[in-house]
Amino acid sequence: MNQGYERDLDLNLLRVFVVVAESGSVTAAASRLYLTQPAVSAALRRLTAAVGAPLYARAGRGLVLTTRGQRLLDHARPHLEALVQAARSPAAFDLRTSDRTIRLGLSDSSDLWLLQPLLHRLEVEAPQLRLIVLPVQFRTVGPALANASVDLAVTVADELPAGVRREALLLGGFVVLYDPRRLRLGRLTVPSYLEQEHVIVSYNGDLRGVVEDLLGLQRKVRVSVPSFQTIGGVVEGSRLVATVPKLVAQDVLRRHPKLKTAPVPFRFDSTPLELLWRSAVEDDPAITWVRKVIGEIGAATQKRLGRG
Repeated sequence: MNQGYERDLDLNLLRVFVVVAESGSVTAAASRLYLTQPAVSAALRRLTAAVGAPLYARAGRGLVLTTRGQRLLDHARPHLEALVQAARSPAAFDLRTSDRTIRLGLSDSSDLWLLQPLLHRLEVEAPQLRLIVLPVQFRTVGPALANASVDLAVTVADELPAGVRREALLLGGFVVLYDPRRLRLGRLTVPSYLEQEHVIVSYNGDLRGVVEDLLGLQRKVRVSVPSFQTIGGVVEGSRLVATVPKLVAQDVLRRHPKLKTAPVPFRFDSTPLELLWRSAVEDDPAITWVRKVIGEIGAATQKRLGRG
């Protein structure tokens, strides 16, 4: 930016200048601007000094523009009008033609139920709008929202930075996934559950999963994987059990129909999946529409879980 903007030329002076030119006098301009006459006169002197040439000449009791003043008016007025219009009018948004790109953070269990119906809605209602999907989880979603790596996210969350809004989407609970051809579970108790060998999902690359973190129980962990996407293939044909969200289990059973699920043998009040977004984009029409659609998909999914 030109250093004159910072030092010599206060752009508010141009507003005073244009109003004086339109009014033809300092008195009338002062009334329109809700300023005193001395304040308007002082503003004109400062602008004249910054420009380095006279902008007005006296004509009786009024003022007329000099040639330099007329040239400044011709250039300044359209820009000021455009700025006023931009400040007063929201940006036009057409869902059918918008080619915005939305950055959506998803936990690895969220894309199983969300992405397909969301992309279908985009195809029908917003065919030019695009998504960039990024992986997030409860430890990474806060920084991702804070530094604007994502515009909104769907995941489990705990503490979040200031300026992040949240809305509960799903509360589905957990089940135990196993292969009945290799393992007979019967009615699980806590001791019999802990006796099994487990496959867990760990985002830290260790042997602790959600049961260890939330309940303080220690399972016999045979293998730790970084994503729910591989759970079905690991469990099928093995004697391993996996404790997974019901949403994940539904997807796994569609792809691995020989597997079964059993209730977890303890009270497990899971943290809900939430829709999270930065308050700075709360009035963005494209992001607002995507939030609305995700909320509708979440409500439909919750009903399906209840029936299940």
